[in-house]
Amino acid sequence: MRTTPATRTSRPVPLARAALAVALCLAPCAPGVARAATRDVPAPATAAAESAADAGAERAARRAAGAAAAPGRDGNRLRFGPCPAVERLPDPVECATLRVPLDYARPGGPLIPLTVSRARATGARGAARQGALVHNPGGPGASGMYFPLVAGLAGWERISAAYDLVGYAPRGVGRSAPLSCQDPAVRAQGPTQVPVRPSAAYKRQRVEAARAYGRGCAERAGAALAQYTTLNNVRDLHVLRAALGERKLNFLGSSYGTYLGAVYAARHPDRVRRMVLDSAVDPDPGRVWYRDNLAQGPAFERRWYDFRSWTARHHDVYGLGATPEAVGASYERVRAAVARTPAGGVVGTGELQAAYLQAAYYDDVWPERAAALAAFLRGDPDPLAGQAAPDPAAAPAAEAENAAAVYTAVLCNDAPWPADWETWDRDTTELARTAPFEAWANTFLNLPCAYWPVRDRQRPDPVGPPPAAGPRLPRTLVVAAERDGATPYRGALELQRRLGGEAALVTEEGSGSHGVVGGRNACVDRHVERYLLKGDTSGWRVTCAPHPEPAPVSLDDRAARARGALPPPVV
Repeated sequence: MRTTPATRTSRPVPLARAALAVALCLAPCAPGVARAATRDVPAPATAAAESAADAGAERAARRAAGAAAAPGRDGNRLRFGPCPAVERLPDPVECATLRVPLDYARPGGPLIPLTVSRARATGARGAARQGALVHNPGGPGASGMYFPLVAGLAGWERISAAYDLVGYAPRGVGRSAPLSCQDPAVRAQGPTQVPVRPSAAYKRQRVEAARAYGRGCAERAGAALAQYTTLNNVRDLHVLRAALGERKLNFLGSSYGTYLGAVYAARHPDRVRRMVLDSAVDPDPGRVWYRDNLAQGPAFERRWYDFRSWTARHHDVYGLGATPEAVGASYERVRAAVARTPAGGVVGTGELQAAYLQAAYYDDVWPERAAALAAFLRGDPDPLAGQAAPDPAAAPAAEAENAAAVYTAVLCNDAPWPADWETWDRDTTELARTAPFEAWANTFLNLPCAYWPVRDRQRPDPVGPPPAAGPRLPRTLVVAAERDGATPYRGALELQRRLGGEAALVTEEGSGSHGVVGGRNACVDRHVERYLLKGDTSGWRVTCAPHPEPAPVSLDDRAARARGALPPPVV
């Protein structure tokens, strides 16, 4: 689940990049917005409507499969060619557009485009092609269009030899019927000041902001707002599989992408060939999504401790304190200072919180984050301003706003949320007593779901092994880091349990970087490669030692002054 208000970062696989958001009108309208006639948008949540939507998805998939098998036909055939410049994808990556129903219960109604990217299997060293490997990087709200670029990375040679690497922008993301909930220029305004302990007045302000955000989503998206759901993402994936000419799906899902993949597997066990689920969301219907977000609080607190502990071990380099508590006190000194005077005029406590939440996601940023704190306390605010201020070049305002809109819409549409502020306030107040680092920021990010203007929201789809009499789900592979903050480890255990005896789990012990596949752990990557190429795993549960901790950098290291990249968000 995405957890910071403005500058969340996330890199479940290398080279994450998001497509630039482009407005799309589904009906005649002013450029960039589809106006709602009412603020209360109906959702197709009844059993009959869901059944109709599933039937519509099957029809769309059959048409797509027919078009893929008969190149001369039109319909949902993918026509790959050079990628538009806006995608920033060089040759040999190809791009195409797949059109899918906005509302699968009305498959003859409006269609929306999904952008798709592909790098063909290289066939290096005589490798036989094994199909297309489709990637979803999570969010929800992240684009996977960049994914084919991993073909050029060390460690991916054998996989890219056997598989077409396929990325796509899910509905609402980038140029795939982009969703917007507010003016990106308004969202980008800063610096922001966020109190450590919110007052009653501040809470009221955030409640009203959450209500206003939901109204903005309804006004800009209209009736389409109800169609941004996990179930529709699953249906889109089903059609994409067919349009690629694949009888069965090969899938790599990261973070929220693990939930998408798990729901797909539960609904279409006979259409799964290989499935890698990296950094798993807990799919328990009773936890999606409110309790899953609460569970992040203690997990992020552990990762915040890990960063402070690492920094304390390098006190000789940074001078921030020889204990985790002393490093925490140094951080609080910086926080108090930017609350009085924003660093570089652009970094207040909100931007500071977002930047250091990134340290709870990825340990590879620890050296530059520690160096920035140390430099600030020595009188140089530039490294902190460079790392914590949103970078329009790395994440344009429209792109960031689009990602936030899709994240909010999917999570709010997917499940019931508490509708009374008192429940949120009580639960977060209790959580913040032991896990204050991210508790309130996470609550305020998700608070629009309490006032979401879509009636009859969906119920979380039950993820579980296929019934004994039904199609059998083939072996799947779950990968997790033991101290992951964004998707706590219990989610991996629950996902493996629900997928059944054919699900294997690879755990990176003692580590917490979010997104393990394609990272810095050769042991994990060997297990993933073996599974994708041979369908084999080393056992029901296996472990890998943690990847090496990052080395500290000195305060005059130029890397400490580099502006931090802000790739797209994931769960």
